[in-house]
Amino acid sequence: MDGFQSKLPPGILPHGLPQVKEVQPAVTQVEQEKEKEKPKKEVRELSEEEKQMIILSEDFQRFLDRTSRIVERALGESVDIYTDYTGTLDGEDGMDEKSHQRLWLNRSFFCERWSRNRCVTSMDWSPQFPELLAASYNNNDDTPNDPDGVCLIWNTKFKKTTPEFIFHCQSPVMSTTFARFHPNLILGGTYSGQIVLWDNRVQKRTPIQRTPLSATAHTHPVYCLNVVGTQNAHNLISISTDGKLCSWSLDMLSQPQEALELHTKQSKAIAATCLAFPHGDVNNFVMGSEDGTVYSACRHGSRAGLTETYEGHQGPVTGISAHAVQGGIDFSHLFLTSSLDWTIKLWSLKENKPLYSFEHNGDYVYDVAWSPTHPALFAAVDDSGRLDLWNLNQDTEVPAASVVVDGCPALNRVSWTPSGLHVTVGDDTGKIWVYDVAEDLKNNKADEELDKLNLSSGPSSLTSMTSISSVPLR
Repeated sequence: MDGFQSKLPPGILPHGLPQVKEVQPAVTQVEQEKEKEKPKKEVRELSEEEKQMIILSEDFQRFLDRTSRIVERALGESVDIYTDYTGTLDGEDGMDEKSHQRLWLNRSFFCERWSRNRCVTSMDWSPQFPELLAASYNNNDDTPNDPDGVCLIWNTKFKKTTPEFIFHCQSPVMSTTFARFHPNLILGGTYSGQIVLWDNRVQKRTPIQRTPLSATAHTHPVYCLNVVGTQNAHNLISISTDGKLCSWSLDMLSQPQEALELHTKQSKAIAATCLAFPHGDVNNFVMGSEDGTVYSACRHGSRAGLTETYEGHQGPVTGISAHAVQGGIDFSHLFLTSSLDWTIKLWSLKENKPLYSFEHNGDYVYDVAWSPTHPALFAAVDDSGRLDLWNLNQDTEVPAASVVVDGCPALNRVSWTPSGLHVTVGDDTGKIWVYDVAEDLKNNKADEELDKLNLSSGPSSLTSMTSISSVPLR
């Protein structure tokens, strides 16, 4: 032991490290007296008027709005540190139930104050911030003093249960969309025919701009809004049940840049209920109507107006979705429609009759949407609270996955997250449900051979997706 101690470096004591005491800096007597003479700083309490001025100031409102949102996000997070990724703690079959599921509930969005008893009328995802979901809502008959129209921005990134932004207006909001090239602007189409514009940078919930209620614009409900074009040349396209399609510049909503009257050959106005542009197209579009007929039309050129009629539905068309996945084969001419006749129909712009009719549902089908990542996958929702995912590479008789939402509310709208990892549905009680999609349904890696998409059991002689793409457009 003595030998070990003798080898210690100088200054290191046997029992451990040396203790170093902090020495206060030297202070002269003159400095001490000066310190005593300094007047003590008293904290002056603000008067009620001064407090009120600070609270009402724009800087304070902006600070409070931002910090409360951040604190709310932090409080909403709950992480389970005991997560077992092997599944052995739950027994050997711990993961079996989840592994057999194709759809499972991730979370739901509901605001007691602003969405209760309001029907979800439309949903849209922010192109710049993929976690932000805009949802529009109808009026609540139980609260006649509240605004009739509501638009809520939900954040799927955080577990907080309140909306990120709340907007409202005096007419039920029937459709909403993010202004694609302006991340702060949200547009709404109302039951009155007005189009309203909200800005999340402004400390108010009412629209900062709105279109006039006049014959030059819409006078019937606006059920569909779409921003088309590029960063430097884009327009807002709106369509309503008065048979009018309007094109707007977001810089000036006082009057439409263009207005197109959509009439049948018998000069009857088309009561349009839904609208879709094929991928990458800004001129040609397809739309569904209240009489069950589907139309294709174009905005410009010598053939401006209706170009083709597609008949097959026996009831009003409730939803329409153009194929959105880009790949080696061009499927941009394919589109789907849903209807109150309990069916979903697959169409091609090249055929006047449906390529196939999906008749699995036993109730009104309210909406349909192609997957943004899987070319053969689409989702549909109906009045009985049922969400179906159809994989056309596997089966055209029964869905690849189905789930009935808790409580069986009528599901009005369905929308995919931009990643294709989740599918979101909105019901008639004001609730939005987010479902996770099974790994094999997220993309097409599991069934890459698209030409195996067999539609031979349909009314058309079509036998594969590939053969559709080989037919020239009319």
